[in-house]
Amino acid sequence: MPSVSSGLCTLATVALLALAPARAQDLAANAPAASGTRTSILDPTSAPAYYVVESGATLRSGPSATAPLLATLQLRDGVRVLDADSSASEWRFVQTADRRGYVRAAALSNVWLRVDKSDRTVYVYRGADLVRTLPADMSMAEGDKTRRAGLDEQDLWRTPEGTFFVTRRNAGSQYYRAFVISYPSPIHALRGLDAGIITQADYEAIVRAHQEGREPPQGTRLGGLIELHGSGSGRRTAWTRGCIALRNVHMDDLWEIVAVGTPIVIEP
Repeated sequence: MPSVSSGLCTLATVALLALAPARAQDLAANAPAASGTRTSILDPTSAPAYYVVESGATLRSGPSATAPLLATLQLRDGVRVLDADSSASEWRFVQTADRRGYVRAAALSNVWLRVDKSDRTVYVYRGADLVRTLPADMSMAEGDKTRRAGLDEQDLWRTPEGTFFVTRRNAGSQYYRAFVISYPSPIHALRGLDAGIITQADYEAIVRAHQEGREPPQGTRLGGLIELHGSGSGRRTAWTRGCIALRNVHMDDLWEIVAVGTPIVIEP
């Protein structure tokens, strides 16, 4: 499959790691190896970026569930995979913010989504490699989302722009299946606070939710429940109120690889 450009390689790293809680954003280039683990000749800063998709995943000193425990990882923590040739293994040798160790491969992912509003397309990546291109239905309204829109405010039925993550998977959505997106982001919250749309308490709650990897409040005047869901036509039509709609067959495919915590970058 084709690789993305160098610019999107950088975006891939941002998408996979900048979303992690602050304690794991900056991977140490020369962090000491944990006791009992082997070292890697790879520079951790250039090793492939992954993120944790299993709550309570454990980092261990060896590739075994009985090896000594080094740390408990949090959902969406960022790691670098140091074993370039370990794709067939049940375990990955990784660099966290401050140590190295082994984590189950099933607890990690490098899948992320890029939504291009201008061409109404969802691009699916594994790291820097483009693996799927999916046509999407979206709203006819242009621009970034600024607040909740009423039924008669179609010009405000906008899809938010920025870097988000999946907060929930809804298998019983009225639109077949759905991934809830972490809108409003801290950036939207700050703009809303400055514009007098939300309160200081609303702003702090939104920021705190993002820092803790939780779904932000959905009931503020900024709006919420922005989803990537099914029931799309596959013809890139304009009918949603800010959501992104894919064909059901494409949602079935994504359902197998998109987890809570999966990054979503939405571009104008």
